[in-house]
Amino acid sequence: QVQLVESGGGLVQPGGSLRLSCAGSRITFHYYDMSWYRQTPGKQRELVARITRDFSTNYADSVKGRFTISRDNAKNTVYLQMNSLEPEDTAVYVCNAHLTVTSTNIVDYWGQGTQVTVSS
Repeated sequence: QVQLVESGGGLVQPGGSLRLSCAGSRITFHYYDMSWYRQTPGKQRELVARITRDFSTNYADSVKGRFTISRDNAKNTVYLQMNSLEPEDTAVYVCNAHLTVTSTNIVDYWGQGTQVTVSS
């Protein structure tokens, strides 16, 4: 059974930094596009950052210049470095692994999430 396990969340003051990690197991990690989403109560899940299997990256406008996504395929791990954190970044951050096998065969795995709270 595939598992994605996030870690690194916590409480941080505005302007601070956190580094999230998502470790995959029982997954051919390098095949997958990896993403970080975030979820807050009453809002839709938001894509924060994505890194493809080819190491292309894209970011939500709200985090560009502050967050950096990276991956280490040898460790089956994707990271999210978050700098200059703002209270609006407070959310549960969830890791996603995505693979489009064919147009009708799409695979998605999700982690359980890690809470990030930005507050003074």
